[in-house]
Amino acid sequence: MYKKWIVLLGIVAVTTASAQTISNSKGETKEQIKKREEDEAKKKKEEAEKTADNEKELKEKLEKQNTSKKEKEGTEETSVISISPDAVPKSKATAAPRLPKNYYWKKLSNGLEIVVIENSKVPLATIEIAVRNGAYTEGPEYSGLSHLFEHMFFKANKDYPDQEKFIKRTEELGMIWNGTTNVERVNYYFTFDKDSLNAGLRFMNAAIRYPIYRAEDMKKERPVVDGEFQRAESDPGFQMWLEVQKKTWGDLVTRKNPIGDHDVINTATPEKMMIIKDKYYHPNNSLLVICGDVNHDRAFAQAEAIFGDWKHSGFDPHEKYPIPAFKPLTSTEYFIKESSIAQTPYEMFQWIGPDFNTDSAGTIIADVFTTALGLNSSKWQQALIDKGLATYAGLSYTTNKYAGPVSIFVVPNPTKLKECNDEIKRQISMLGNADYFTDEQLATAKDIIRRNQIRSTEKPSSLASQVTYQWCSTSLSYYTDYTDACMKVTKQQLQEYANKYLVNKPYVAGMIISSEMNKQLNPGEYFKK
Repeated sequence: MYKKWIVLLGIVAVTTASAQTISNSKGETKEQIKKREEDEAKKKKEEAEKTADNEKELKEKLEKQNTSKKEKEGTEETSVISISPDAVPKSKATAAPRLPKNYYWKKLSNGLEIVVIENSKVPLATIEIAVRNGAYTEGPEYSGLSHLFEHMFFKANKDYPDQEKFIKRTEELGMIWNGTTNVERVNYYFTFDKDSLNAGLRFMNAAIRYPIYRAEDMKKERPVVDGEFQRAESDPGFQMWLEVQKKTWGDLVTRKNPIGDHDVINTATPEKMMIIKDKYYHPNNSLLVICGDVNHDRAFAQAEAIFGDWKHSGFDPHEKYPIPAFKPLTSTEYFIKESSIAQTPYEMFQWIGPDFNTDSAGTIIADVFTTALGLNSSKWQQALIDKGLATYAGLSYTTNKYAGPVSIFVVPNPTKLKECNDEIKRQISMLGNADYFTDEQLATAKDIIRRNQIRSTEKPSSLASQVTYQWCSTSLSYYTDYTDACMKVTKQQLQEYANKYLVNKPYVAGMIISSEMNKQLNPGEYFKK
């Protein structure tokens, strides 16, 4: 489901702001210190009064909810999942999604969806807001600005007008915090003591709804974001990846590259940040997840009290600003890129695979196929790794709402470069054979997926991000039924998937290699169609 090696290359951009610390040594005068302490005491008093009012309001809401709960039982709609003839579930549009045990969903009148996950393994709470934003919403003039916007989230807002005050509040709450930007999601998350839930929600509310984009903050943060890009470029694998993306997606490549463009990042203005906010940062384009040692009724009431007056945008951002259709590849293309930092050759092959919008069943089959191909016993691994033709040869698939890429990444043995490429082509041509996978390999792949799902639930604070990823790129029902759907995939479906998306289908193939090795091995003679 996730392209793990791309994460290693730094394509998933994660803010580094949480690692920063700010000194408070300013040489204040006694009068300044006294005034600051008086202001802080006044603010604490106001917060205490506000909390008391909220507690009263929450109590009244909970009493009303309990009174009407029996009336709602039996009438609330639930998601309907139909099993297609090939045994892969397909979600139907309904009022409420299917969710795992101890997961609860609510949609506020302003369109904000809330999921509460009750998990009392540790006395902590995690809150996360995800926005359907990211690279896929970026034309060339905004390439990388969703990522910069994510960094600026942690700078200043109405309640905490500079980063020093922002950081100080995170310390007061004992908070662990961060954010990420990907192709189809931008998310922000805080983890803290369960008793700080109300304060944490208010902190999140101020940051998501009332950011302040100061020119001096942007001047400091632009080099930080661009620095992540520069560090990625020091990896030959990233250089090759970027070239493959350009050739795969053409003029829409910015919509598949979260890291962005140097010039766009370095010339970004507060005005452009506000344009992004006005387009996508609305309750009806966001999901709030509350997870941990919490009570769902109380958490819903707290969230509604704080976020309930967040105004609906009045439009669907993805209807008003539609995502252009990604064009299918029409022919296979090979290229060789020389780089002085490529101490060993890397190769990459990429197809356009299934996506949730057009083939949700195919996204499930793709994950099972990818897992089976990665087994040490697979024909693929035995032919390339066991025979010494490559030190790494992995296939990955990324589940996206729009155009999910299927990629092969290979670190070939330089002394057997031609043999390795010949074998890669031969194996690709056989991926759709009925006997390419055995029944035992399919069963093992399913066991791996099941074990991975169990392990993924062991850390409560990670559950929120799992939910928000699927909410942005698939659906909550898809998330709930994912493992069961994988268990129903058949060998025939693996074969059909390979023949539909991979075998004899156009792809982009790239190699990155040093100029010396390129001259010595002359791969251009055989690394071609």
